[in-house]
Amino acid sequence: MFSFLVSFVASALLTLLVIKEARLHGPALDADFHGVQKVHAHNVARIGGLSIFLAVALSACISVWRVPALTTWMLSLMACSSCAFVGGIVEDYTGRVSAARRLLLTMVAALLGYYLLDARIDRIDWIDSVWPLPYIWLTLPLTVLSVAGIANAVNIIDGFNGLASVVTICMLLSLGYVALQVNDMFVLVAALMVAGATAGFLIWNYPVGLIFLGDGGAYFIGFMLGELALLLVMRNPQVSTWYAALLLIYPAFETLFSVYRRMFIRGKSPAMPDGIHLHSLIFRRVVQWAVGHKDARALMRRNSLTSPYLWMFSLMAVIPATVFWRYTGVLMLFCLLFVISYVWLYVRIVRFKAPRWMIRHKKNQ
Repeated sequence: MFSFLVSFVASALLTLLVIKEARLHGPALDADFHGVQKVHAHNVARIGGLSIFLAVALSACISVWRVPALTTWMLSLMACSSCAFVGGIVEDYTGRVSAARRLLLTMVAALLGYYLLDARIDRIDWIDSVWPLPYIWLTLPLTVLSVAGIANAVNIIDGFNGLASVVTICMLLSLGYVALQVNDMFVLVAALMVAGATAGFLIWNYPVGLIFLGDGGAYFIGFMLGELALLLVMRNPQVSTWYAALLLIYPAFETLFSVYRRMFIRGKSPAMPDGIHLHSLIFRRVVQWAVGHKDARALMRRNSLTSPYLWMFSLMAVIPATVFWRYTGVLMLFCLLFVISYVWLYVRIVRFKAPRWMIRHKKNQ
C-alpha cells in the first residue's frame, strides 16, 4: 500500500497545482461546449494526465530506491508508457495530433514493451487445453493491437466525470490482488502506483469536474492497464488469459461495438466521433429523468449522476474476473454474459425502454 499512498498524495497535490496555476494549462482548456461528446458548461483544464504521469514517475523512483531488483522493470515500463503519454498530452495542449497518430504512438509503446519487457501474447487458454502461439508474425501484431486497443478503449469511455477513472482504478486493484496471489511483486507495485495516482486525480475530477483526464491521461492509464494485464497473465501461467479478457471487457467491447455500429449500421468512418456510446445514451435518456433541465448547474449534476451507472455495470465483469481468475471455463461464461447484457441494455435504451430500476424519477429527488 506504500506505493498507492505515495502516488495518491503526489497526484492529488500535483493536480491541485495544475488547477490553480493557469500557466500550466492555458493552451489546454476545454472550451468546446457544443461537440457531440461534450457535456460541460465551463472552461476546464484537460491535462489531468500530466499530474498522474508525474506522480507515477515519482512513485516508481521511490519503489526502485526501496527495492533495487525492480529497477530494470520499472525503467522499461516508464519508457514504454512515455510514448503513449506524449501523443496524448501534446494533443491536449495543441489539438493537432490526430487519433491515428496517437494510436500509432501507443502501438510503438506496445512494440517497445514487447522487446523491453517481454510483454507478448504467447498462449490462449481454453477449458481443457492451452493454445501456444510460438510464431512472432502472430504474437507481435496480436500483442501490439491488443495493448494499443485497450489504451484507445479507455480514451473512448472517458466521457463523464469519474467514469474512466473509477473503472480503471477497480481494474488496477484487481490486477494488484491477483498479482499478490501469485507473488508477482512487479505487477503488484506498478498496478498500485497507477491506481493511487488515478485516485489522487479523481478527488478533483468527481463530481464537479475541476479538471479532465485528457487524452494524455487516458492513453497513459489505458496503456498501463493493458500492459500490466498482459504481463500478469503471461508471466504467471496459473492466471487464465480469460481473466484479462473479462477484466478489460467493458472498454474493449465498447470500442468494438462502436466500430461495428459506425461502419455497418451508420455507414461512417469508425474514427468519426458520435454521441451514442452507452454512457452517452444513459446520460441523455436515463439520467435526464432525474434532472431534466439544460442549464449549467443541471448539466453538471447529470454529468456526475451518469458515471455510477457505468461503475456498477463494469463491476459485473471486474468482480467475477477477480474471484475466478484461474478458472477458464467460468471466465468464458461471464464474458458471454457480459456481451449479452451490454447488447440487451444498449438496445433497450435506444428504444426508450430503459429498465425501471435504472430510471431515477424526479419525484424521488
